[in-house]
Formats: sequence, C-alpha cells, structure tokens
Amino acid sequence: MRSQVDSFAKDMYYGEGDFEVADAVTEVAKKRGVLPAQVACAWVLQAPGVTAPIIGATKSQHLKDLIPAVDIQLSPEEIAALEKPYRPHSILGHAQPKPKDMRAGR
Repeated sequence: MRSQVDSFAKDMYYGEGDFEVADAVTEVAKKRGVLPAQVACAWVLQAPGVTAPIIGATKSQHLKDLIPAVDIQLSPEEIAALEKPYRPHSILGHAQPKPKDMRAGR
C-alpha cells in the first residue's frame, strides 16, 4: 500500500481518519455484496452539488467495475457511517489567499 512505502504519501496524503473511512467503505460494501469502489462512487454520485465525479481509472476494467455504482442508493445510515470518521484536509500545494491579498490591483 502506498501509504506504507511512499514517505511523501505517508506524511502528506494520508491523515487521521483516512483509514477509518476506507474501513467504513469496505464494511458497507461487504454488507451489500459490492466492491468498495462502487460504494465510494455511489457516495460521490449522491453528494449534493456533484454533477460529474472524477474517476482515476488506469484500466478499462476499473471503469467497468464502477458502472453498477449508478444503481446503488445508499441509505442515510450508510452515508452517516461513511462520513462519520472523515476529517477535512487542507488542499495540498495550495495556500489560501489572505483577504488583503485579494484586493483589486494586487
């Protein structure tokens, strides 16, 4: 797993709660008899304001595996279980501008 062998990923990408989120996704997937990636995609598809999820597929089989996600309707309890361990992250490589730096002419 990348989080164990890549020091940059270990120190920068993954934080507190990330693996608990993955465990929650896996648990919902096991109960439904579907792939964890399908549960994750179904969650994104049900998220308010999301019109087009970005899928990081590197093989055509990845896309084929995700097609059934469009038919998965997660229950409010499942959504709560998936979201409970989540902790927001800062955007890597992005510095939020300070209001004083956002004035016209700067």
